[in-house]
Amino acid sequence: MNANPKDLFPEDIDLSTPVTDTTAMATETTLLNPRFYTTDFDEMDKIDVTPVRADWDKLIGQMKSDPNKGHFKKNAEWDADWDGMDPKLKREFIDFLVSSCTAEFSGCVLYKEMKRRGANPDICELFGLMARDEARHAGFINDALREAGVAVNLGFLTKAKKYTYFRPKFIYYATYLSEKIGYARYITIFRHLERHPEQRFHPIFKWFREWCNDEFSHGEAFALIMKTDPKLTTSFVNKLYIKFFLTAVYMTMWVRDHARPEFHKALNVDIDWYDQEVFRITSEISLQIFPMELDIQHKRWRPNLDRMNRAFIAMDAAKRRGGIGGKLAGWVAAASAARTFVALYSIPAIKHDLPASVRLEPTY
Repeated sequence: MNANPKDLFPEDIDLSTPVTDTTAMATETTLLNPRFYTTDFDEMDKIDVTPVRADWDKLIGQMKSDPNKGHFKKNAEWDADWDGMDPKLKREFIDFLVSSCTAEFSGCVLYKEMKRRGANPDICELFGLMARDEARHAGFINDALREAGVAVNLGFLTKAKKYTYFRPKFIYYATYLSEKIGYARYITIFRHLERHPEQRFHPIFKWFREWCNDEFSHGEAFALIMKTDPKLTTSFVNKLYIKFFLTAVYMTMWVRDHARPEFHKALNVDIDWYDQEVFRITSEISLQIFPMELDIQHKRWRPNLDRMNRAFIAMDAAKRRGGIGGKLAGWVAAASAARTFVALYSIPAIKHDLPASVRLEPTY
């Protein structure tokens, strides 16, 4: 990706924020951290939305109406108190916000680049609208971090972050799942805090409903893109890829969330329940375009997720240990993680017929 970073996102994102520890956190590339992606933009520019034109125009019309134009602004309900937050909770909450900010900004960079490079009016219009939304999300999260004195330097991040190349179809699978699981995560927390407002330890959660509806719309766009080429979801090889991405995304969420016990404790949310509920919602939604769902009730599912979590804890400990002993321990832990992923992937999926229409509206 050779674009000037200033061309990749709207002018309202501040480039003057200094490089802080959180910027270093966001810049780091690991198996669990959100990544920045690049792809074959010329291939994406050739997408023909004619087979889904009616649904496409309706979705674009909804996005152009910009229902959240004035939503991501602080108001009288913003009553943040970083100084009164427990230090352990604060550390994990900052980690959550940095990860969320990086993921949102990653989408902004990818979508903005597609719009800049493309000539297809349908695709350029879509990616311009999605870049607008993701820029708002990233900027809003970064405002919360700025109040704590740890904002991420997004301009530096654009230049310093390593980019991972994915073929367009992998972008579709991964980004579709990212948007839909983002919706499921945010709406599950929002509904929980509606019932238990006393557990809302920061005001940003009050903005989650409209936020997650943006995520839902973005997922709808990728579902329609996949619908334009039936082979993307029906060929044998692509079904294997879909199952791979489902397994990888769910596994990553499980490990990430279990690294934030104080965060979930403050919300009064059991991590195992929360993740399984998000998996359930995401699985139900993704049947709009994926011909399968993972069997998250299988007897081998939860034990292997826990085994994967232990493997990542061991890899982290080995990294901190360093030296030859640390390297050896890291290899052993990585081998355990690889075997565990195979065990998760080998759980038989639940197959489904694809519906005639993929369009959904948020109902949770």
